[in-house]
Amino acid sequence: MSRAPLLVLCALGPEVWALRGGDWRGAAAGPPVLVRTGVGRRRASLAVRRLLSAAPGGYGAVVVAGFGAAVAPGISPGDVIVANGVRDAEGNLFAVDSGPDLTRVLKARGLTVHTGVHHTADHVVRGIERRALHLQGALAVDMEAAAVTAALQELRPTLPAAVLRVVVDTPEHELLRPGTLPAGLRAWRALRATVPALVDWHEQNRPPRGRLMGPPSGILHHPTSSTLPQEAS
Repeated sequence: MSRAPLLVLCALGPEVWALRGGDWRGAAAGPPVLVRTGVGRRRASLAVRRLLSAAPGGYGAVVVAGFGAAVAPGISPGDVIVANGVRDAEGNLFAVDSGPDLTRVLKARGLTVHTGVHHTADHVVRGIERRALHLQGALAVDMEAAAVTAALQELRPTLPAAVLRVVVDTPEHELLRPGTLPAGLRAWRALRATVPALVDWHEQNRPPRGRLMGPPSGILHHPTSSTLPQEAS
């Protein structure tokens, strides 16, 4: 069991606020390190690289958490989508093998959970683009996860990592703009409710379980066909 704290990365202040108020009792090595990276791949990459460089052995595991958009039908606001893979806008896919374990502990805490690929996009995804992403195997779309997983693969490939998004935006009910995401009270409460499960996952985690896995390049799959340019919702 790691004695180092959990590093939790969020893009938005309200996401940090929701998680900070959760029940972190029993967390390994005390309270987590909660960091707001800002929105987008560039900001997320800079933040995680700075953190890992400043404290190479300072974290027991990394979680990317926050609000996100579903691209598959039948998913409701407040549901949690856990990543078993993260794909970037160029089509590179990174496996995240923490998915099954994190899904299990979230369900044990009473949350509705879906497990699948998260697509990190570079523009707001709507309508037909969402359908295209779903056909390519994605369940959720965000703006940061691929940048974090790429940085981890390069700098700390054995560091346990997980990615989750609480759904506020669905294909059936698209929001008008990304800035309205924190207004989803149901999603905000669900994000806070994930905290005990994150504590459970961190406590139970022992390498290689929960690790971000992949070859040295971090690229597991190159699509044979080009994908639509994307950006997060």
